[in-house]
Amino acid sequence: MISEKIPQSILRQAKDKSTPVTIRIGKEGITDSVVSELSDQLSKRGVVKAKANRGLLSGSSERTQAFEGLADATGSRLVHSRGNTAVFWSGRS
Repeated sequence: MISEKIPQSILRQAKDKSTPVTIRIGKEGITDSVVSELSDQLSKRGVVKAKANRGLLSGSSERTQAFEGLADATGSRLVHSRGNTAVFWSGRS
């Protein structure tokens, strides 16, 4: 996992509601294809917003655990999460 501090510009972008969701986690949950797509987008964009289908991850601890696992699987950092939406950062500005 990346140990450096998250820059303020990345935090602002992560919390900006106009940042588009580019990854959807469907009824199958976090699959190899979701991990692969997130990795690809992180290498191109640096910051990626993902959203899980409503009801897919029932509790907040389950959501947090799933999003952190997805960050670990892609070598990224979970910058911000709220409800079913999470923002990941590759560690490169």
